[in-house]
Amino acid sequence: MKRWANKNVKYTEMKRGNILFIQNLELTNQQMEKQEEFKAFVDSEIVPAAGHIDQEENMPDSVLQKIIDKGNWGAALPAKYGGADMDYITYGLWNEEIGRGCASLRNIIGVQGMVTSSILRWGSQEQKQYWLPKMSSGELKVSFAITESQIGSDIKNLQTKAQRVGTEYVISGQKKWITFAQKADVFLVFAQCDGQAVALLVERNTPGLTVRPISGLVGFRGSLLAELSFEECRVPVDNLVGKVGFGLALVANNGLTHGRYSTAWGAAGLAQACLNASLDYINERKQFDHYLKEHQLIQQMIADMVTNTIAARHLCFRAGQLWDNNEVNATFATSLAKYFSTVHAFKAAKDAVQIHGANGCSSEYPVERHMRDAKVMEIVEGSTQIQQVLIAQDAFNMFNN
Repeated sequence: MKRWANKNVKYTEMKRGNILFIQNLELTNQQMEKQEEFKAFVDSEIVPAAGHIDQEENMPDSVLQKIIDKGNWGAALPAKYGGADMDYITYGLWNEEIGRGCASLRNIIGVQGMVTSSILRWGSQEQKQYWLPKMSSGELKVSFAITESQIGSDIKNLQTKAQRVGTEYVISGQKKWITFAQKADVFLVFAQCDGQAVALLVERNTPGLTVRPISGLVGFRGSLLAELSFEECRVPVDNLVGKVGFGLALVANNGLTHGRYSTAWGAAGLAQACLNASLDYINERKQFDHYLKEHQLIQQMIADMVTNTIAARHLCFRAGQLWDNNEVNATFATSLAKYFSTVHAFKAAKDAVQIHGANGCSSEYPVERHMRDAKVMEIVEGSTQIQQVLIAQDAFNMFNN
């Protein structure tokens, strides 16, 4: 991804109705134009569909096609592979707006980036030239298959096995909670091969692969999660991404870091959605002959939402700056952003439900969905506790050095 060449300008305001929030983010003219474009797209095409996506536990092809038609399915990929060639901050703004509209859709978009960024970073030239244009165009949709029923955060102990047999790898095992697996055409599967981790591209029509949909989730209900079973699935050795032994430390970590960056921005967007909904509600709802906005305890919750949403956005923005500048501490900044944004998003959603009272417990109001989705955001791509461990370890290393 590249940085836009135009001179930086101060982006000092974000208008929503007659509400003005000071952001003080340094965005280029192109980034501001893209942000407005993303907002308009989400408001017209995503927000109206989000409730149905959640209730029906499905992601319509028509919604995905609208993103493909805009040229943003391969948002983070270079133009030479058919991507939108977004810099990191623009990509973050895209995830923020999608997250504001529909967390399930943002999760799917994040997973596409997790797979394609891993191939871009660690794939061979042949793999990049063959797979990335198809993935960027939406011809092939993808899924990141690492989690297992007994192995969540402890990815070093994967139970799925891959054995080299001649010119093929034979895969056996199971994966669970795999985002978009119900529709994905290709899976980036992580397994153990003679005690070393490998990452393998497995096509959906591979004999021995079974996909079982998962439903009834707390949140991300439209993300089309599934369980995968591999019964001696055979894939060519050319489908190995990176080298044997690169699977976790390099390929998986690359994908997970990308996912954390996407999730952080998406959580900031979800928090903004909760704030927007709360401001609408307290300006219309009366209790004890006063609008809710006149009650000091309501004002306290709104103040926390505003402050922490802006703080989350700044942490995400800082991470994007570091990635665009190829700074060594970009991964640390991403963990900070993911940790703070997701924790705040869940608190903002809980407060929004509280502000809405009994109405907040109804699917007629989006804050109920936001709260369920926000809880899942604290878990995916490395839980809150994993981020705390990573942040603390980095702090120890910085202190000791």
